[in-house]
Amino acid sequence: MATVKVRDNGPLVIDGDDVQLIDNEGNAFSDFRRPLALCRCGRSTNKPFCDGAHQREGFESLTRAGS
Repeated sequence: MATVKVRDNGPLVIDGDDVQLIDNEGNAFSDFRRPLALCRCGRSTNKPFCDGAHQREGFESLTRAGS
């Protein structure tokens, strides 16, 4: 089973045994670290992956379930 965690002021972190990342054309990304961190701030120079830009840019988001 895969889990997706929304990090405070940071990326989406996806972990699990059978995680695949597919682009809009159906191509699979083959080289990524686990857990997988996906950019939420839009400032990463390595999209869709997080590169820590949220810290430099002062990205703020405290998303909670049910909110």
